[in-house]
Amino acid sequence: MEKKLWGGRFSEGTDQFVEEFTESVSFDKELALYDIKGSIAHARMLGKQGIIPQEDAEKIIKGLEEIKKEIEEGRFEWKKELEDVHMNIEKALIQKIGDVGGKLHTGRSRNDQVITAFRLYLKEETQNIIELLKELKKALLKKAKETVDIVMPAYTHLQRAQPIRLAHYFLAYLEIYNRDEERFRDTLKRIDQMPLGSGALAGVDFPIDREMTAKELGFSEVMRNSMDATASRDVIIEFLSDAAICISNLSRQSEDLIIWNSTEFSFVELPDKLTTGSSIMPQKKNPDVLELIRGKTGRVYGDLVALLTIVKGLPMAYNRDLQEDKEPVFDAVRTLKGSIIGMTKIIEGMKPKKENMEKAAGGFALATDLANYLVRKGMPFRKAHHVVGQIVAYLTKENRELESITLDELKRFSDLFEEDALNILNPYSVADARKSYGGTAKERVLEQIRYWEERLS
Repeated sequence: MEKKLWGGRFSEGTDQFVEEFTESVSFDKELALYDIKGSIAHARMLGKQGIIPQEDAEKIIKGLEEIKKEIEEGRFEWKKELEDVHMNIEKALIQKIGDVGGKLHTGRSRNDQVITAFRLYLKEETQNIIELLKELKKALLKKAKETVDIVMPAYTHLQRAQPIRLAHYFLAYLEIYNRDEERFRDTLKRIDQMPLGSGALAGVDFPIDREMTAKELGFSEVMRNSMDATASRDVIIEFLSDAAICISNLSRQSEDLIIWNSTEFSFVELPDKLTTGSSIMPQKKNPDVLELIRGKTGRVYGDLVALLTIVKGLPMAYNRDLQEDKEPVFDAVRTLKGSIIGMTKIIEGMKPKKENMEKAAGGFALATDLANYLVRKGMPFRKAHHVVGQIVAYLTKENRELESITLDELKRFSDLFEEDALNILNPYSVADARKSYGGTAKERVLEQIRYWEERLS
């Protein structure tokens, strides 16, 4: 059995159950390269400050770089009895360069070491997610430019509401994912704070240079309070909250596209390479990527709730419960990144069925504009709403669409109707009447496209 690096005060070995129950290296080895990066910066600082001899610092750095190479090449042997990624690396360093390797832990604790590696990981992965969201936004902009001249019905309560240009829909999600990106960028400011040098909780009684270490590691600032630095996980909860909001948006759009892809709607065609078939029904073409995004949303919600539950009753400062903060984040990062990539590919490859969308955009989806016609003639809106409701009921009873109505029929409901009322019963005209800022009129949609072209260029 491996001798514990912390085992000096113990008179008996660790129970095998405890070895298995408390180990975290099976999952936190994902932080290995970030841990080494933090250790190299720490060793360099120790040498510069004269806390350890410069030659010892150089030996430690050389040994860490060799271990890094072994890990990258898959040659490093991880041992559960050494508990976690940090102890595995430190023990390997001591075996490689001798007792001088034990000097690395001067002026730090596992408490500040762990959260430093975790923040380095989060910084990188947050940037990765931001880049993936940029690609998704570009795909939506490209699809919007391709679909400016397609109209479709927009829905409320999953009932046809009003005609919009399809591009308007894609631009709506571009705005949504842009807010997701902004949330991650804002959280990144709080992730980008260095806890190293806080020790176990009270600070360090060596003349360390935390500013130097922060600069070495690329942190923009140093955390001001050592207890806060080692014990707080609010920024990680914030990251998971951002992830949960983002994947909820991906899930909503997945639901739209799943419905649009159904035979009943038949608004879009998904590419064969992004769909799957049935083991029994040869005609099936299933939107599995979208369904899995929708399904995986629950995992990320669970990751957020797990960490909220872990920290809700923890006394200050560090507690071993915080070992459990890693797996939810690793899971959320993998799940969210895969979901963003999947949605980007779907958006890039999907093909709108223009005729089906145009046909669905007519009918009673034009009713609001018939009411607005009466308003422009001087009728109060509430009365106009009632009049057009009666027209809809009349045509529904006869199983007819709104476009089939004649001027004589319209006049039965109001003398204010004239010949020009029939001209507005066209989904393109109706969409283009929405010229208010942010509306779906073609000129406004093109305005939004120009704005995003400039922003995303």
